[in-house]
Amino acid sequence: METSTFISATILLILVTDPLGNIPLFIGLLRQVDPARRRRIIIREVCLAFGILLFFLFFGRQVLAVMHLSETSLGIAGGVILFLISLKMIFPHPEGAFAHQVKGEPFLVPLAIPFIAGPSAIATVLLLVAREPHRQLEWIGALTVALLVSAVVLGFAERIADFLGEQVTMAFERLMGLILTAIAIEMLLSGIQAFVLQIQRAGTV
Repeated sequence: METSTFISATILLILVTDPLGNIPLFIGLLRQVDPARRRRIIIREVCLAFGILLFFLFFGRQVLAVMHLSETSLGIAGGVILFLISLKMIFPHPEGAFAHQVKGEPFLVPLAIPFIAGPSAIATVLLLVAREPHRQLEWIGALTVALLVSAVVLGFAERIADFLGEQVTMAFERLMGLILTAIAIEMLLSGIQAFVLQIQRAGTV
């Protein structure tokens, strides 16, 4: 997949952070928290997720170098992860993506990680910076917009859930899952194509 525009990167990051899909999860985990603190917790968790993703955006290439990972392997792995996440969006588990419940006020886990800054979001950020590191400022802007969308959606999670209803929310979730599936397949095919080209070049040397 060629990531060539700020808008496409922003949309991709919004899809992988999945604010609409996180609405029922956040409502369930924050149900026992004082309503006056819920928005503060959401803002805090979104900021933590932003910081984590920003770290991988700045130091993604160093992380890949230390772990001896190539852009090709990252593209294939990212495609597989996105595909698995999209399947969960299209065919959600009755108990949700994570069946366990957190007692008390959640901190960092599981709201910031993995609900917002999950494996798919981290892989996407790594892929953006690995493919076009010279456009880092654009990727920071796209990440900022995506996390602002998450903050707004999750800040009004209960109102949005009441307004849309469970059926409409589920329909949006599955629609985003279908779009993410197509993106995942494109990313996977691009990674495989790059791998095949590497083998062909190695064979001609």
